[in-house]
Amino acid sequence: MNVLLLNPPFLKKFSRPQRSPAVTKSGTLYFPMWLSYAAAVLDKEGFEIDLIDAPADGYELDYVMERSAKLNPGLIVMDTSTPSIFNDIEMAGRLKARFPSAFIVLVGTHVSALPEETLKLSDKIGAVTIHEYDYTLRDLAIALRDSKSLDGVAGLCLRKGNDFIRTQPRAYIDDLDQIPFVSRIYKRFLKIENYFNPNALYPMVTITTSRGCPFPCTFCVYPQTLMGRGYRRRSVENVVEEMEYIVENFPQAKAVFFEDDTLTVNKSRCIELAELILKKGVEISWNANARVGLDHKTMSIMKKAGCRSFCVGFESGSKKILESMKKKTTVKEMEDFMAEARKAGMLIHGCFMVGLPGETRETMEETLNLAMRLNPDTVQFYPVMVYPGTDAYKWYKEKGLINTSDFAKWITPEGLHNTVISTEALSSEDLVRFCDNARRKFYLRPTYLLYKLGQMIKHPREIRRTIKSGRTFFKYLVKGTDIKEERC
Repeated sequence: MNVLLLNPPFLKKFSRPQRSPAVTKSGTLYFPMWLSYAAAVLDKEGFEIDLIDAPADGYELDYVMERSAKLNPGLIVMDTSTPSIFNDIEMAGRLKARFPSAFIVLVGTHVSALPEETLKLSDKIGAVTIHEYDYTLRDLAIALRDSKSLDGVAGLCLRKGNDFIRTQPRAYIDDLDQIPFVSRIYKRFLKIENYFNPNALYPMVTITTSRGCPFPCTFCVYPQTLMGRGYRRRSVENVVEEMEYIVENFPQAKAVFFEDDTLTVNKSRCIELAELILKKGVEISWNANARVGLDHKTMSIMKKAGCRSFCVGFESGSKKILESMKKKTTVKEMEDFMAEARKAGMLIHGCFMVGLPGETRETMEETLNLAMRLNPDTVQFYPVMVYPGTDAYKWYKEKGLINTSDFAKWITPEGLHNTVISTEALSSEDLVRFCDNARRKFYLRPTYLLYKLGQMIKHPREIRRTIKSGRTFFKYLVKGTDIKEERC
């Protein structure tokens, strides 16, 4: 039996696999990473597979149909997201009409959080996966191939006539070294030049060294809908071996981005990873998502091993707001971290959000003041995006602070993020306007513009990623956001 894995057509450059799916102002486009990991497992099991990333390549459904006909899939796996879910359901229906004998299963954060609700949208969908789905898809494919009951496949919500059943919950994968290198799937099916993260040198390859996150932040979608709160790690030997594979097989790649929820959970492991990279002589820039708390010694050896920058969720400058989102960090820890990072020569991309429970104009100003004091290399300011399955979504829904029940309105018609929440004190428009003004205040400072110019002169390798991200970002920086509040 053959398996099609599809990131389905929608808006061009729609970054469906990222934590907040949208067409981004910075041009960011994520690899279909979780879909690709599942493809690697199915390939290892001996299934003939094809992986299509339609938004990245600009493919329309007609092309997908034509290419899929050559495979004649018995199983079609489709990635989904909250803002694209109705489009994704429509795509599934059209594929089912073209391949009536194929079993269609949907994967992703949205369907994992709302399995029954999703299946009610179309009788063309046979099942959705719940949580981590690599081995769920493997077992589903085996059961379909061998004409066995699907009831024994853990991790599914299945259609049974007019009813739905959830099969046994699937345990999270403990031995991540058993999953084949995702970069091998990229090599076969994707063009790495399609993908971009402004925090990494371009072009890059995105992989993970771990899954899950032990921290209880209320808004973060992956730990609450896909990968869990537990922290599971690949061995550093396995990670460095894949880095060696990337260097050898992607000569155009300038960087590896570790898309772990938090690479830096364990400082001793960070040091161990850096030491092995140095020992093996792997020469490529790398970046990671990190939390505050790393010391100068740890960052220095990571820097020596090629780590160029961290993406850090500072989120808020208000103690009250940090506590409401269960961030488990303090402003003092953030300031100490930035001082240590600056000494180590590490670039920091700072993430700041507004609109969490208890937010006021005063707490938002605290956040902007913190961002200016920390003065990282780059920043983002966004109203919080809430997604089904998260504690934050539940809170806003119970309070009646989500302005629409139409998931398609989580993005604008152009695909940009749309603010669908308000707070008890602030409207959606208040939150958006603050973020627009905060970006301008940060980025249009003469001192910042001179800093970026000097950075590009001193480090020419920074020119390509800076120009690529700035091309569209600065248009929105000057223009601001077109606010269209949608209310039920």
